[in-house]
Amino acid sequence: MNEKEIGIVMDSEEVLPVMQEATKVLDRFGLPYTLDILETHKNPTRMIEYAKSLATSNIMVVIAGASGAAHLPGMIAAFTPKPVIGVPIKSENSIDGLDAIYSMLQMPKGVPVATMALNEAANAALFALQILGCKHPSYYDLVMAFKKQMREEEDRKANKLVSLGVDKYLESIRL
Repeated sequence: MNEKEIGIVMDSEEVLPVMQEATKVLDRFGLPYTLDILETHKNPTRMIEYAKSLATSNIMVVIAGASGAAHLPGMIAAFTPKPVIGVPIKSENSIDGLDAIYSMLQMPKGVPVATMALNEAANAALFALQILGCKHPSYYDLVMAFKKQMREEEDRKANKLVSLGVDKYLESIRL
C-alpha cells in the first residue's frame, strides 16, 4: 500500500519520543503514514482544519497522542466519524498521566475515542493495523505474523527459563 491511511498527530513536540514508537511499528511493516503536530490550545484553527479535512482525506484511522488535559483526540473525534485512537501521555507537568487518561476515557456519548494505555503509542499503531485489516487482508496478515512472532519469542524465553533454572536464566538476561 502506498496510500497513507494512518495519520499520527500529537499535541506538542514534547510528546514526539512517545509517538515515535507508533512510527517505528509502522516503519517496521513498511506502511506509510502522515505525521503532524496540532497544538489544540495554541492553534485550534489548524487542529479543526485537520480534523475537517479527514472527510476528504485518504486517512482512515487517526492516532492522536496528547498529554495534560489531552483534548486533541476528542476534538478530532468531534469533527470526524473516522476512528480516533488516543494515546494518553505522561508529561513533565502532568498528574502521573492520569489527567490525560481521564480526558480520553471520559469522552461523552457519541464522541468515541479508543484509548490506549499510558504512553503506548506502539499498541495504537498495532490497533490501527487491526482496524485497517478489515479492509486490507495484507494488514491482517502482518498483524497475525507479528503476533505469531511474539508468541514464538515468549515460548523461547519460557523454554530457556525451564532449561536453565531461575538463577542461570536471570544471569543470561542481565548480560
